[in-house]
Amino acid sequence: MKAELDQEGKKLLVIRNRMNRKRPEFHRQEWFRYIRLGTEWRKPRGKHSKLREKKGYRHAYVESGYRGPAKVRNLHPSGFKEVYVTTIIDLEKINPKTQAARISSSLGMRKRKLIQERARAIGIRILNEVK
Repeated sequence: MKAELDQEGKKLLVIRNRMNRKRPEFHRQEWFRYIRLGTEWRKPRGKHSKLREKKGYRHAYVESGYRGPAKVRNLHPSGFKEVYVTTIIDLEKINPKTQAARISSSLGMRKRKLIQERARAIGIRILNEVK
C-alpha cells in the first residue's frame, strides 16, 4: 500500500528522505568525555562554550536549516501519517488513503492480532506489524 500524495508531496518526500541521509548526528557537548551525560542533544548554555559560539572546529549544532520541508514533516518515510492505535475502535477513525496505524507496544499478542486482522479487512496499513 502506498500513501496518496499529490505530485508536490511526493517530490518533497523524496527531498526530505535525501536530506535525512545527509543530516549529521547531533550530540550533546562533551558526550564523548562523560558517559553519564549520554548522547542526547542538549542546548549548550555555558558562558565560554565553544559549541554555543559555533566555532568551526566543533561538531554540528541543531539549527532550523536542517529541517525538512514543512508539508511532509512528521510523516512516515512511506508518506503515511502515523496514527497511534490502542483499540479496534481507533481503527474506524483512520483514513486508509493517507494514514497508517502504529499499534501500542503495551498491548498483548491477542489484542494485537485482533487489531491486525481488522486492519487487513478494512485495508489499513500497520507500520509495526507482527508476523
